Amino acid sequence: QVQLVESGGGLVQAGGSLRLSCAASGGTFSRYTMGWFRQAPGKEREFVAAISWSGGSRNYGDSVKGRFTISRDNAKNTVYLQMNSLKPEDTAVYYCAARWDIVVVTTVDQYAYWGQGTQVTVSS
Repeated sequence: QVQLVESGGGLVQAGGSLRLSCAASGGTFSRYTMGWFRQAPGKEREFVAAISWSGGSRNYGDSVKGRFTISRDNAKNTVYLQMNSLKPEDTAVYYCAARWDIVVVTTVDQYAYWGQGTQVTVSS
């Protein structure tokens, strides 16, 4: 079973950038598809990005395409989310998730393991 710990959240002005990290432990990280999701107050958890175990396949939610980039370093057991051109509507708690499968999927219920989340707040 893998444990996930997110970091890198914070307060940033609109147009700014942040890089989130998710450190994994307790499993064979290179065999997991990894995803990022976010949840704003009063809203459902939303898919942000996902990356295959090799990094060769990536998928993004429509609202972040062209602004966010997901990457991973299997040697460091870490997945990253580079967020550029941030908007106030990006404000949410961001969660890292893991799935023991090679298929990159975008739905919450397909991921078995979750971190505790990190808050991202974008001011206007």
